[in-house]
Amino acid sequence: MNYISTRGQTSPHTFTQAVEAGLAPDGGLFLPDHLPSIADKLDHWASLSYPALASEFFQLFAPEISPEEWTSLTTHAYSRFDSPDVAPLRKLNDRTFVLELWHGPTLAFKDFALQLLGLLYKRQVKQKGTALAVLGATSGDTGSAAIHGCVGQDGIQIFILYPQGRVAPLQERQMACTGAANVFAIPVPGFFDDAQRVVKECFADTYFVSRHHLSAVNSINIARVLAQCVYYIWAWLRLPSAARSKVEFVVPTGNFGNVLAGWLAQQMGLPVHSFRVATNQNDILHRFFSTGEYRQEDVQPSHAPSMDIQAASNFERYLYYMLGQQPDKVREVMAQMKAGSPVQLPRSVSAIRSSRMSDAEIERCIASVWKDHHYVIDPHTACGFADLAQDTTSVVLSTASPAKFPDVVTQATGQEPTHPTLEALKSLPLATHPMAATADAVKAFIAAHS
Repeated sequence: MNYISTRGQTSPHTFTQAVEAGLAPDGGLFLPDHLPSIADKLDHWASLSYPALASEFFQLFAPEISPEEWTSLTTHAYSRFDSPDVAPLRKLNDRTFVLELWHGPTLAFKDFALQLLGLLYKRQVKQKGTALAVLGATSGDTGSAAIHGCVGQDGIQIFILYPQGRVAPLQERQMACTGAANVFAIPVPGFFDDAQRVVKECFADTYFVSRHHLSAVNSINIARVLAQCVYYIWAWLRLPSAARSKVEFVVPTGNFGNVLAGWLAQQMGLPVHSFRVATNQNDILHRFFSTGEYRQEDVQPSHAPSMDIQAASNFERYLYYMLGQQPDKVREVMAQMKAGSPVQLPRSVSAIRSSRMSDAEIERCIASVWKDHHYVIDPHTACGFADLAQDTTSVVLSTASPAKFPDVVTQATGQEPTHPTLEALKSLPLATHPMAATADAVKAFIAAHS
């Protein structure tokens, strides 16, 4: 198995090389050169624990890592989750299930990929004997999960950019209150898209990347997308047999990586009927799946800040498949997008639909789910409850603990959600490194601290 760039101007990489690079040197995103079939493995996988399932899945994509080492990696990665199921599937009624993806160390779905990616980085440092500088941008949960995957690890310095004042206060505290010398939380002016732009510009400087052993922690890293494929398989296998015939996964998403992982699992043979992209009022993905036009607009701050995005990083991987796996067409479209021009694309022929939810609707939804099911959801998960199909089994991905967003949840339910790890952060001092949203500023900072 080799990994190729969506833009077609990078030589094939192994899994380990693709993980180390993060972003392909030509500016594209890595994808496997083929998608293996998993259809004949599902019966066997149904009896496995979550770590064992993840191990067997990754063995299909990284044969250079032995099965024994994959078992060790995945066992370690998921040992800090507070549920024995790792990703418990909760039944609300006969047609609606919630996949709880927030039982990891930072109480968000990003832990599934980033606990594992941190171990892959540690393995890389040990094997190569060289230090690693990990760089990423976050709209909230990626940063804290990435930091907690790398915190305190020798040979790894981690730099996370985020939009100043535009992440939830507890999300910022998870990044900036670790007390670890290898962690640098960097607030920058603007929105997530501005932070992500700076990260991509840093990676475009191939000399700088090589000199400082820079690696990308965002969902542009293929290891993250593959790790997220696993919980779709896990959830489908845990549905009652009668509910599996027509399943729709409902995925709150801003960067498109979460739903892309499910779609890739479907392409490998997971018998999923459909997916629904659930957006907040920053609804670029909803508009695309409704009209075929990808048009960026101004970001509007919302109750679901992790989805306040207009430049969905992982959309390029989906675009690669939409355009017939033709890198020249991908390069052309991505150039248009970078210029800020609206792009009209072929309407998706895959089973993806979409929905949007305003802030007012988010509040009403949280209140309604609490009233009807005595179940508390966070604002991002709430977006998934729009337009639930009536003739389909809906699996709503719950992407974060409601305790990370106490203000809006308390307003909607009258009950303040809390969690001991978050409460402990409230009295700790913030350690941040504010700077301009420019690649030059960030590269100078990394050079001085790595």
